Amino acid sequence: MNMSYLPAEWHKQSLIQLTWPHKDTDWAYMLDEVNDCFLKIAYEVLKRQSLLIVAPDPDSIRDSIDNYGADIQKLVTSKINTNDTWARDHGAITMIDTEGPSLLDFTFNGWGLKFASDKDNQITRRAVEAGILTGRYVNRLGFVLEGGSIESDGMGTLLTTSECLLSPNRNGQLNKVEIEEYLRSAFHLERVLWLDYGYLAGDDTDSHIDTLVRLCSPDTIAYVQCRDVNDEHYEELYRMEEQLKTFRTLAGEPYKLLALPMADKIEVEGERLPATYANFLIMNDAVLYPTYNQPENDIRAKEVLQEAFPGHEIVGIDCRALIKQHGSLHCVTMQYPIGVIR
Repeated sequence: MNMSYLPAEWHKQSLIQLTWPHKDTDWAYMLDEVNDCFLKIAYEVLKRQSLLIVAPDPDSIRDSIDNYGADIQKLVTSKINTNDTWARDHGAITMIDTEGPSLLDFTFNGWGLKFASDKDNQITRRAVEAGILTGRYVNRLGFVLEGGSIESDGMGTLLTTSECLLSPNRNGQLNKVEIEEYLRSAFHLERVLWLDYGYLAGDDTDSHIDTLVRLCSPDTIAYVQCRDVNDEHYEELYRMEEQLKTFRTLAGEPYKLLALPMADKIEVEGERLPATYANFLIMNDAVLYPTYNQPENDIRAKEVLQEAFPGHEIVGIDCRALIKQHGSLHCVTMQYPIGVIR
């Protein structure tokens, strides 16, 4: 084990970040609806651990969280202008070093130049400069990388998708070998596992790993399984499942594979939205997972996650609002390991 490593999401955490929706984001047309979803997430986080809210006007949000009945003792706020709300992708990626945490600030370019990201790309540096996040600031702005595109087992394995990391609008000047070398060097990895299949209709991220496949422990993987041969995703997700069976743990064993259900089709104006149960957030004592008002699937997903995390409380949050902007629960959150907050 390196003295410096990329912790798994289940590593002991100090806080969770939410970047709050406001009238100048893409949420403007449905602000009340998405605000309610964010309040539910904030409430469940604050019941258990500290929460950082980044927003242009954090005081009014603090009041609404207080009025919602959440415990605001562990609430931290940071007044920063933002383009959007996807903390998973503009938040710092934290490494654990012998001296403490290092906050790696990669370039966020709106998922390959699809959306404005100039303000979001400054959030990490500003939060560190303001002393909100503590740790060694590491400038990695020469490389485009989103937190939702990588999964770590905390032991030197990185799991990612070729579709996203090899997208020409991110680090198009580098080939696969060079990108893998960069990742190995930046995160002190033993290896990179490349997933070559799998996508969700309506997904803007070029197949982020956190919409499809998640590490739950060093030897357990949860993934989205499609059983409906008439679903447009069937072939790709079947091939993804077959590739997962070929992956081996660092000990050389096959992974324990846990199949999450595929959410039933949700459409808005004829467009399918990327509803996925893989987009859950692992916290210290709980797993928050997205639900979609599909009782059978919602309950099944909870059962699978309870098997993956036997010691955690599994808490569902209705995320139908979030998928209207093509993300879900994990996408709007970023966890920071112990030591990142005073």
